[in-house]
Amino acid sequence: MGVPKATLPFGPETMLQRVVRLLGTVVSPVVVVAAREQALPELPHGITVTRDEREQKGPLEGLRAGLRALPSSVGIAYVTSCDVPLLVPAFVERMVGLLGDHDIAVMEIEGFPHPLSAVYRRDTLPQVEALLAEDRLRPVFLFDTVRTRRVRPEEMTVVDPQLRTLRNLNTRADYLEALSEAGLSPAI
Repeated sequence: MGVPKATLPFGPETMLQRVVRLLGTVVSPVVVVAAREQALPELPHGITVTRDEREQKGPLEGLRAGLRALPSSVGIAYVTSCDVPLLVPAFVERMVGLLGDHDIAVMEIEGFPHPLSAVYRRDTLPQVEALLAEDRLRPVFLFDTVRTRRVRPEEMTVVDPQLRTLRNLNTRADYLEALSEAGLSPAI
């Protein structure tokens, strides 16, 4: 897309700023995980920023860093990426509500889990670290290790009818379509 997704303009803010703002309406604290040298846009006061310790370890490394950065008083975390500017806050609340006594609640569509649209208990950290130590980097390995609630689309369409929260932007066409849906004009 020509610029890193976190700093991609989305209306008067960047995509990361927008996702942080939207999440901040329903969860607290908000922790942003970035790659070691990744530049980030300015974020609101009170946002915790942490970095991956190891490069090229994928979403499990980001999950490890984020869970470790949470205050000890926080037992669960909704995990998402920075490229979901159409995130619906009620989706996050519903996912948290569906966790129940499970360790993870993950959105799954036609057998495909969405590990970056999921709720994780902080208590899964030892399993995450064990998988990283074994170089087993696919989140599905974690889902198979702990009590995982696989959330079906029909359980979420009541709060997010088009499942816009799951739409990450990978191409310029995705970006332009999301801007249009949000009623915004492209900046690049």
